Amino acid sequence: MFPSGERAVSELLDLTQLQVDPSVALAVPAALSKRRRLLPFARIDGEVCVACADPEDVTGQRAIRRHFSEPVRFLAADPISLAAALARTYGDEARGAARPAAEDDAVTLCNDLLRAAILRRASDLHVDPQREGVRVRLRCDGVLEDYQILETSVLAGLMSRFKVLAGMDIAEKRAPQDGRFSHDYGGEHPVELRAATLPTKYGERLTLRLLALQTESLTLERLGLAKEPLARLDRNLERPHGLILVTGPTGSGKSTTLYAGIRRLIAQRPLNVITVEDPIEFDIDGVAQVEVDSGDRVGFGRALRSMLRHDPDVIMIGEIRDPETAGVAMKAALTGHLVLSTLHTNTAPGAITRLIDMGVERYLVAATLRLVVAQRLARGLCSRCRAPRPLSAAEAAVFGAPEAEGETVYEAAGCLYCAGRGFSGRSGLFELLEMTPAWTRRVVEGADEAALIAAMRAEKVPTLTEAALRALLAGDLDFSGAASAVTPW
Repeated sequence: MFPSGERAVSELLDLTQLQVDPSVALAVPAALSKRRRLLPFARIDGEVCVACADPEDVTGQRAIRRHFSEPVRFLAADPISLAAALARTYGDEARGAARPAAEDDAVTLCNDLLRAAILRRASDLHVDPQREGVRVRLRCDGVLEDYQILETSVLAGLMSRFKVLAGMDIAEKRAPQDGRFSHDYGGEHPVELRAATLPTKYGERLTLRLLALQTESLTLERLGLAKEPLARLDRNLERPHGLILVTGPTGSGKSTTLYAGIRRLIAQRPLNVITVEDPIEFDIDGVAQVEVDSGDRVGFGRALRSMLRHDPDVIMIGEIRDPETAGVAMKAALTGHLVLSTLHTNTAPGAITRLIDMGVERYLVAATLRLVVAQRLARGLCSRCRAPRPLSAAEAAVFGAPEAEGETVYEAAGCLYCAGRGFSGRSGLFELLEMTPAWTRRVVEGADEAALIAAMRAEKVPTLTEAALRALLAGDLDFSGAASAVTPW
């Protein structure tokens, strides 16, 4: 792993481009790291890598080595980026002693876990009691990573602390609960967290979903849409009425796409936008957001019917999940409203058959549906250390593209900048089906999903499989990441 990392650091390390591993950084007292300007940031090939402002600081290096059993390697870093990384990693904290996770102090333990999740840019944090110990895992770039094993004795205090923060009942341990809270992390942008507990055999487990409160970066350009699909999405967003659906599995970024579309709309012209969500994931200024009540006092159908009396121009529905919601959404789209929503289907044509299965009449689907966007998220390769190789015939066959055999593709290697993982961030893959007159005619005439898929092939509509192959050949994804997005046709 290190050779490619060596090439990347022939000059001073730029820590603004570097991922910090919290299991390494938080093993050292914050006061020591800040005072000596030393930041442990990764564990690669059995060595701990430490960024330093002064490579000749022997005293500081000796102090750092005491906290690790492995060999320690010190690398000169750009002083400005190092100072920013130290502030980002430790905030205003100045613990005098380093502990894996302050197991005797529930508040400190809670803060340490949140800090670790934010440093790793995790989307979820899982606290899962086992027969022996409590397993803590982070979902980073869509993949679960083991972070820490805690003593069983800390679980009660940890759960009570998170329940207090999330507004839950700390005395209730035999029923699932959910809540949310905001965490202001060391002067950085605040993070909104959604919490859910579940009683299990060995105690309550906790899942935290991390949601950034800053939505300025939620733009369609940042999602990874190519120029032509982006133009098609823009064209349909500008229409005064109709239904736009985003489909894909859980965690594929459907809600993010909807929010980006809403931001695009309200930036272009004054609109009355109302959303109904379960739960609200991002706060957007100038948008009336309604959260579905867990006690069903405010359900999707009831909220939608009420929203129509508030003169909305645009309605966003978090998910069409039942016939009632589907019916109200279609009628709203038919009566002069632009409706945005999501569905759980694998392909764009699958959204059409799913609506019909929910009891929506074919003529309503044909009259209201404007665009279906199917999407996936896959782990992106680290551009600094990816290793080239030829694509095999068997791999090319997965994408139905035998002509791609021998083309150069890339696989994960690992370097200092990606903490030895070989991956960094996620890439979006999209399939857009625009409802032209020919497509609406097929829907009315009773075409099933297989016929719709055949029509996509005949008209050469770009598919998710083709998007995955393009990303593979461009070096954005490795083979396994691209293959995971191949549609099951």
